[in-house]
Amino acid sequence: MNNKVLHPRALEPMTLLMIVLTSVVGAIIGMQLITSLGISANTSIVGAIFAMIIGRIPIGKFIEFKSVHRQNIIQTAISSATFSAASSLMLPIGIPYVLGYESLVLPLFIGVILAMFVDALLLYKFFDTKIFPAAGTWPPGIATAEAIKAGDKGGKNAKVLIGGVLVGIVGSVLKIPMSAFGVAFIGNIWALTMFGIGLLLRGYSVQLLNVDLNQYYIPHGIMIGAGIVALFQVAFTLLAKKSDKKTEELQYSKNKKEIRQAFGAGFIAYLMISLLIAFLGGIISHMSIGMLVGFIVFATVAAFVHELIVGIAAMHAGWFPAFAVAFITLIVGILIGFPPPALALLAGYSAATGVAFADMGYDLKTGYILRGHGSNPALEKEGRKQQMIAGIIAFSISAIVVLLSYKSYFAQDLVAPVNHVYAATIQSGVTGDVAKQLMIWAIPGALIQLLGGSKRQMGILFATGLLLVNPLAGWAVLIGILLRIIFTKVTKGKKESEMTVFAAGVIAGDALYSFFSSIFKMGK
Repeated sequence: MNNKVLHPRALEPMTLLMIVLTSVVGAIIGMQLITSLGISANTSIVGAIFAMIIGRIPIGKFIEFKSVHRQNIIQTAISSATFSAASSLMLPIGIPYVLGYESLVLPLFIGVILAMFVDALLLYKFFDTKIFPAAGTWPPGIATAEAIKAGDKGGKNAKVLIGGVLVGIVGSVLKIPMSAFGVAFIGNIWALTMFGIGLLLRGYSVQLLNVDLNQYYIPHGIMIGAGIVALFQVAFTLLAKKSDKKTEELQYSKNKKEIRQAFGAGFIAYLMISLLIAFLGGIISHMSIGMLVGFIVFATVAAFVHELIVGIAAMHAGWFPAFAVAFITLIVGILIGFPPPALALLAGYSAATGVAFADMGYDLKTGYILRGHGSNPALEKEGRKQQMIAGIIAFSISAIVVLLSYKSYFAQDLVAPVNHVYAATIQSGVTGDVAKQLMIWAIPGALIQLLGGSKRQMGILFATGLLLVNPLAGWAVLIGILLRIIFTKVTKGKKESEMTVFAAGVIAGDALYSFFSSIFKMGK
């Protein structure tokens, strides 16, 4: 490889030091937020700003951080550490603890650490394929990239970005979900329209229809139906024989053979983790051979499906219903008849998958933009590799931080609030009527996904909206789409790039406000 296209290395001493420092900070922030507020903030922008500030210190190696690629490595690290510590590790192991199965915490912790690494590695393999294209939206990734570019080049786009950031902050102060508003300007209109409709239906179903959708498991059924069709769509994409290979090679950096190999390796990895969790958790002695085999197979399939659904939602909308989809897995597990200890492990394992996958997608999207949208294949390949190394280091550090801290958190009864929902569901169980509701509502979910096709992912995004309780986000998405259509017609499509930069600024402003307001609340 020509030295001129070499990407800065994550293992350079100064860069490695910054990765370690920001990862420790990110992991601590993630643990604090998930246990005190039940959320996990996007720290990518914060990491990028930190690297920009370091790069402006006129001392030796600090100046090297003026490189947008080093800034990208740092934002990858802090983002990976924050999300993984909060959602991939701390949240899952809280489920058996709340249920009183403290002996299962460590076995599950080992399993979810492994799942977290598999999660990220699979996204690395799937990124820039027909299933998860680099040209996909991945909204937080665009926001971070545009912020880094503006900090590097300045000019007109910097002013547009700053304007977007200010709009995002002001809107967030007024309690408007500005990330949803910003995404509307850059995502797939069909997918986001269904997302917005889903959010509004969930938010106003009682007032308009006198029906609580959640009570009848309507969102869950629709997601099951849409998810099943989505899996068939993915399989069809991989197995289809007729395709323009030359066009595919130009559009994507990974071919179908590589994707199939990644799917096979991922399935085997999840299968091994499921078996390990069952063995370490001691549930082998609590179930018959048939039930044990069923548990291992179901846990493996659920982990894989959960990852794909979360990844699809994250790519199109920048929002992903990780906890809600894991809840669906739990409901089905209860209906199958798995004993409570196995359900605790199942819920935790399922909840852990998908988060690192989605976050790594955002980070690689940022790098893809900063490296010129794949115009230099050698640079792009090396850049992804260095981001993956940074992510692996960050994941490792977050695992160490959680391992050293979780007992003190649990001793203070500090767990993610959603853990109590999982625990209550396991303790109370569900009736056979739930299975009937899931089957009924899976049909429209499947039809919507089928009609929208794999590119629009209308069923998955509609179900995502139904699973989230945030009607204001629904209004923000639909109003944003309307304004986007009007702006495009008025400008005749000549200012698409400026609209993208503005939208990125809005998302970045919302992320900054959410991060600092969360830190302030946590401090109080």
